Amino acid sequence: MNASFDIAVLRSFVAGMDLGSFAKAADRVGRSTSAVSAQIRKLEEQTGKPIFRKSGRGLALTEAGQTLLQYARRLVELNDEALAATRGVDLEGWVRLGLQEDFGESVLPGVLGQFSRAHPKVRIEARVARNVDLFARLDAGELDLALVWDDRDVPAQLRYTLGTSEIVAEPAMRWIGTDVLQWDAASGEPLPLILFDGSCMLSSMATAALDRAGIAWRVVFTSPSLAGLWAAAGAGLGVTVRTHYGLPSTVRILDAAAHGLPPLPSLPLALVRASNTPTPPVDQLAALVLDAVRLSRTSGRSSWLERLSLLL
Repeated sequence: MNASFDIAVLRSFVAGMDLGSFAKAADRVGRSTSAVSAQIRKLEEQTGKPIFRKSGRGLALTEAGQTLLQYARRLVELNDEALAATRGVDLEGWVRLGLQEDFGESVLPGVLGQFSRAHPKVRIEARVARNVDLFARLDAGELDLALVWDDRDVPAQLRYTLGTSEIVAEPAMRWIGTDVLQWDAASGEPLPLILFDGSCMLSSMATAALDRAGIAWRVVFTSPSLAGLWAAAGAGLGVTVRTHYGLPSTVRILDAAAHGLPPLPSLPLALVRASNTPTPPVDQLAALVLDAVRLSRTSGRSSWLERLSLLL
């Protein structure tokens, strides 16, 4: 007889992978650490193969474990979609969502697809734009929900008219470029910068850090779009500055110390609701956006279990 996986067990497994600890996963799923440990043992018994292998002083996923994780994510997502669809089948209305370009490809398609399948009667309008534009549209009543950088340069009169703001994460800003870049801090040559045209909080913070470090710089390329920055950085024209979100494969995060570049500060990422009393569709979409951002915050790490000294 074929065994059936328990969704609750798979959820604990996926949560442990996302959070980097089964102890933290226990908090998320509302179980004790010993209960989650028992779930993982049950999962190994059901698969009939070891999920983990020793790696140094820690553990890593086996090939079977990697395969199981992929299916576990899909099964948990389908389970949640089915629940949302049956519970929210009568949910109606519309939601106007705004996102930074950094999340346009990594978050938007999955979130909108999942939401539309669960709530087919809700109409969604999505806009990908720069920070100042998103704040202005929130203030003008043109957006219900927006994922924005907590921009200190946004005029106070805009910020004070907003509904509620929730800090989702505080990722560190990073220098972004490629190994093609030909620049040496010791040479005294100005650092070639690739920046957004017009006002940009990240650009201002980066140039201020360079000025404090006494490093000369020059702007070699500007673009109104993030795609333009990635193209120029990928071609080795210079360095740009963003967070780790949404990085294409053509660029990488540079080791600041190794390249003689100053460290950069963290940047709060906020989910802003335009109203203090959001509608049910807005609340539902906000929950999906939060989950997607938190998942992308922890994804992309190579074998987090390899850095785990103990399973729990």
